[in-house]
Amino acid sequence: MSKIAIIYWSSTGNTEAMANSIKKGIENAGASADMFSVSNFSANIDDYDKIALGCPAMGSEELEDSEFLPVYDSIKDKLSGKKIALFGSYDWGDCEWMRTWENDISSLGGNLIRDGLTINLSPDDNGINDCISLGEALAKA
Repeated sequence: MSKIAIIYWSSTGNTEAMANSIKKGIENAGASADMFSVSNFSANIDDYDKIALGCPAMGSEELEDSEFLPVYDSIKDKLSGKKIALFGSYDWGDCEWMRTWENDISSLGGNLIRDGLTINLSPDDNGINDCISLGEALAKA
């Protein structure tokens, strides 16, 4: 059975709400996931073959650099061959940070199960459904 991890950083709670809905989707598909805020992630990434990574757009459309980026940098060399879902909220811009992140995952040999999910500010009902769908797709990937 696949082991799934959801690792996210959230300042306002928007990306955390997305993570919770992704977890619900994974459970709807009959699987389970370990969920970690990035500051609480101490597990071995090698124990997981499917990973959902969540981080909102920060600064000039980039990953959060004081908490999320150091953890991401510490695991990214171990993402090759893993099934990956990316997600995050944003308040401005055109989601350049997500496209850059998708390219990084692909260059590392990670297998994106679909395009990264971006939601403007707090997820509404449609956004929650998109998160649930992403979780279901990750569980079934």
